[in-house]
Amino acid sequence: MRSQYGLNQMNNRHKVFVSYHHDNDQVYRNQFEELFSDIFDIMVSKSVQIGDLDPNLKTDTIRQKIREGYLRDSTVTVVLIGAETWKRKHVDWEIGVSIRQTESNLRSGLIGILLPTHPDYGRDKYNPYIIPPRLYYNVKYKFAKVYDWNTNPKLLQSWIHEAFDRRNKIIPDNSYPSFANNRSGERWQ
Repeated sequence: MRSQYGLNQMNNRHKVFVSYHHDNDQVYRNQFEELFSDIFDIMVSKSVQIGDLDPNLKTDTIRQKIREGYLRDSTVTVVLIGAETWKRKHVDWEIGVSIRQTESNLRSGLIGILLPTHPDYGRDKYNPYIIPPRLYYNVKYKFAKVYDWNTNPKLLQSWIHEAFDRRNKIIPDNSYPSFANNRSGERWQ
């Protein structure tokens, strides 16, 4: 099946979980899902929507609900990287769970997308110490890649599909110690 944009939806449409800094980057997450799930229909969103989870639940309960209701069924995790995304304990946890292979959870592919709010957006290189550390280690071992924000559906579809293909060809690195709390400072190392 092809859309009016010439995108091959049957072969390359994947279930995508989007991880991001909720307070700072909600606008980009909304735009990402509207463009690529609703308008261009190149992915199935498996992301948590506002109002899906009671914010008063305990952290462990929220994590269990995200793992069982969203991450378990996804095949690729996209990390939208704004200026402070690397500091977020939930982003670290979501990356860790998504690349872990278990009996009940298959491993997801992984990509990062630098948002225009990130200080290194649009540059030839990015500072690895201001992206999530678990993502950085997986870029280093070629399990994941980082790209600049782009609204071209063909390009995004290719990034997602390549991450999907890599998920079973390369073993991810999940050795970085999990965040107990959100971080602060200018960089993680």
